[in-house]
Amino acid sequence: MSRRSAKWLLILFLVGLCVGGGYWLGRHTQGFKLPWEKSGNKPLEKPSQLVPQQLILPKGMADFEQRVMLAANKALPAVVNINTEKKVRFQPSPSPFFNDPFFRRFFGDQIPYFAPQEQIQRSLGSGVIVTQDGYILTNHHVIAGADVIKVSLIDKRVFDARVVGLDPKTDLALLKIDATDLPLLPLGDSSKLEVGQFVLAVGNPFGLSGTVTMGIVSAKGRANIRIADYEDFIQTDAPINPGNSGGALVNLDGELVGINTVIFSQSGGNIGIGFAIPSNMAKGVMYNLIEYGRVVRGWLGVAIQDQADGKGVIVQGVMPNSPAEKAGLKQGDIILSYRGESIESGSELKNLVGETAPGEKVEIKILRSGTEMTISVVIAELKEEEIPELSVMNKLGIRVEELKKELREQFGIPDEIKEGVVVIAVDEAGRAGEAGVEPGDVILRANQTLVRRLSDLEKALESAGDDQIILWVWRTPRTITLVIPPKE
Repeated sequence: MSRRSAKWLLILFLVGLCVGGGYWLGRHTQGFKLPWEKSGNKPLEKPSQLVPQQLILPKGMADFEQRVMLAANKALPAVVNINTEKKVRFQPSPSPFFNDPFFRRFFGDQIPYFAPQEQIQRSLGSGVIVTQDGYILTNHHVIAGADVIKVSLIDKRVFDARVVGLDPKTDLALLKIDATDLPLLPLGDSSKLEVGQFVLAVGNPFGLSGTVTMGIVSAKGRANIRIADYEDFIQTDAPINPGNSGGALVNLDGELVGINTVIFSQSGGNIGIGFAIPSNMAKGVMYNLIEYGRVVRGWLGVAIQDQADGKGVIVQGVMPNSPAEKAGLKQGDIILSYRGESIESGSELKNLVGETAPGEKVEIKILRSGTEMTISVVIAELKEEEIPELSVMNKLGIRVEELKKELREQFGIPDEIKEGVVVIAVDEAGRAGEAGVEPGDVILRANQTLVRRLSDLEKALESAGDDQIILWVWRTPRTITLVIPPKE
């Protein structure tokens, strides 16, 4: 067969195959319809005909979004940026060159003296306008030691601010700028906050003014954070970063419920654990600073210790001539409630007493030898310089005992600690309490004195007088150093 004939046979075969395939498909696809043929719709011919549908939120979600926006817009104009400047002196470090063996070969150990130098240190923070005539709440640590304080509003106006008053015991400060008709944030009732409630954090993190973040109330009544003497913090996971300090924690009604203060972080950034001072505490401090230029606090005059079950606090000591002594409180009494409010911790009692006006008579429920009773106490004003001392040790506001078996078992002190003096109770308003001394600490050394028994500690404290005291204490699982500052 010629090549030409073979070519034509191949063409005829392919044509037949196509005809047969078409016939087979026609027989086996009768009744088959494409998706758009089943629905009666036709596919769009051009991509330009595709029109995106508008996202419609469920009514409840839309209402929530609207509340968040309204609260944020209400808060933003009342939150300010605070810029501070202060002069700091520092001693320049000698160059490593002076430790070089070649240098020492000629000059020995005589390292050149470098005169102290001065520089301007700048920092950023936030504040909240709480009155139309220019009172601003912020944190004490934001403006502490500042020589110059500038307040920037959201409308770009800048004011010089003066300090009305400081309260380092709560880490609050009150500023004043000369202005009128300012936007303000109304003070809400922080006692009505509930865990899980949505809140906004408004401030100027890293200098980024007008920043709003959202989260929930993670916990209430946080204490022993050791950043202030009086602690009753609101914990929130609303992102708070450096520069947010002094800013506003706001509920969805646009009310100020807290002053953002501190975060827990190892990196310096937010990890979802932030703390704010409740607005009710800030309100009391603010009114005191406006009225008196200082905070007037109540004083009971007891050294106390928490109970493990959280049901009341144990009276470890009663100060002479104190309201507690005059009312008949005794060592060993368990304070169950104060002015009708149950007491679960020493910090809670301390806050309640501090908020009580001097001269007010309050009812305190106690448990004494298994019997509940109520006593009346007239609260006095806290004047630390006038607080009587129980003993030499109570110059520091602590009660101590020599190490013995019962205390070893009570506080879990290991056998390797053979000697020392055990801290039984701490007055958190005292010098030792402010330095971080805790019940259960074992004092091993005070300044240069090795402490084996009470007399050693007494001698060390007598020698130090009102000067700084350095304590070496055992606190499970290691020895730490605590510095008690000089008495002011």
